[in-house]
Parts: sequence; C-alpha cells; structure tokens
Amino acid sequence: MNIESWLESLTAIVLDERLLLIAVAVALAGFLRGFIGFGAALVSIPVISLVFGPQLALPIVTIMGIPSVLQLLPDAVRHSELPIVIPVSFAIFLGTPIGTLVLVSVDPDVMKIVISLLVILMVGFLALGWKLNQKVPSSILFLSGFSGGLIQGAAGIGGPPVVAIALSRAGSPDRQRGNVLAVMTAIALSSVLPLYYYGLITMQAIAIGLVLFPIYSIFTWIGSRYFDIDGRHHYRGAALLVLGVIGISTLLAACWQFAGKL
Repeated sequence: MNIESWLESLTAIVLDERLLLIAVAVALAGFLRGFIGFGAALVSIPVISLVFGPQLALPIVTIMGIPSVLQLLPDAVRHSELPIVIPVSFAIFLGTPIGTLVLVSVDPDVMKIVISLLVILMVGFLALGWKLNQKVPSSILFLSGFSGGLIQGAAGIGGPPVVAIALSRAGSPDRQRGNVLAVMTAIALSSVLPLYYYGLITMQAIAIGLVLFPIYSIFTWIGSRYFDIDGRHHYRGAALLVLGVIGISTLLAACWQFAGKL
C-alpha cells in the first residue's frame, strides 16, 4: 500500500461513525490498564472485532497498547518481584507464537474454554483468601506463563493465567500491581513478532492503531493516577472482579461459538 492509499484508509477510519463506539471501549480499556494493569483486551477486542473482525482486532490492540507499556514500565520495575516475573515472562514468549499459529490455522475455542474454566477456578481460590507461599514452584510459574502466551497469541486475552499468579502473591497492592504490570508487559511485547511473521500487522491495522492509541494512552494515565490517589485501597477487589468477568465472559463466548459449529 502506497502513502496515498494509506492516507485514504486513515481518513476513512476517522470518518467512520463506528469509531465513536470503538473510542468509548478503548477509553474504558485504557483506564483498566492503568488502574489494575490488565483487562483492556476484554473491553476493546470484542468491540473492535465486531467492526473489523478478530484477525484485525488483535494487531490493532497490540499496536495501540505499545505506548502504554512505556507509560507503566517505571511502576513495573519499581514494585515487581523478579523471581516471579522472569520465569513467567520467559514462558509467555514461548507460548505466544504457538497461540498465534492457532489463531491463523486452528479453531481456538476449545483452548479458550479450558483456560476460562481454570481462570474461574483460580478466582474462586483467590476470593477465598488463598495465597501462594513465598517459594512458588517453577512448574506453576511456567504453566501460567505458557498458558497466558497461548491464549494471548490465539485470542489476545492472555492476561488471566499470569494475573492470577501475580494476585496470589502476598504483599501490598503496589507489589501485586507491580507484578501484574510486569507480566502484562511481557504479554504485550510477545505478540508483536508473531503477528508480524504471520502477516497480521497490516497497514490498515497500523492506521487504526495510530488513531486509537492517543485515547488509550490518555485513559491509561488517568487509571494510573486513580490508583496513586485512592485506587490502591480497592485494587485487589477490583482486580478479582475484572478477572472473574474475563473468565466467565470468555467461557460463555467460546461455548456459544463452539456450539454454533456443531
């Protein structure tokens, strides 16, 4: 696509009346990203998929979310636990390319159903006050990261498995949020190369991502400021609520789509 065609595509996107609906979803997604560190894909991907389709939605969300990685990186570095973050992130980068292969070649609904059930189960344990010991088994860290990478590559919502592990750690809201921000940074970055390799990062996706990223970044900042001012007192409850909603909604959507193919 030449520059003239690219500008025409960008203009058409800006003038599209459906952009308002997407902008509202992206604003809410940005607030969630800034406040609790995850949940943005739950809001943005379904709405963008309705307008542009699922294979375009994932690269759009990836592109518009890259600046927020830099916005939130200082908090992630300052408060996260490296013994948790490093092995989980390594597993994420292993799992995401496989998940992207699923996106372009295999029906991912069954995998989403299984992971959603695991997320709902984990939320139940966390809501009852379950926490991991100081020494987390490496197998659990690897499994959570690899599962997150798989679902991120296949559906763009890879946060729940890794966020569940981060929330299971004892500590202050700042420490828990720092762990969430760190593993979500790995989730965000792990998508870029696989999407590019499989040809999903198109000029149209870049154009739409560029239109949306200022909205996303502004509301990410607002969410982050809310955490600093008063949100840390509500952080764990809000994070568990969003995590539960993600698990249930993903499960219902995947079951509906799977049943429709029978």
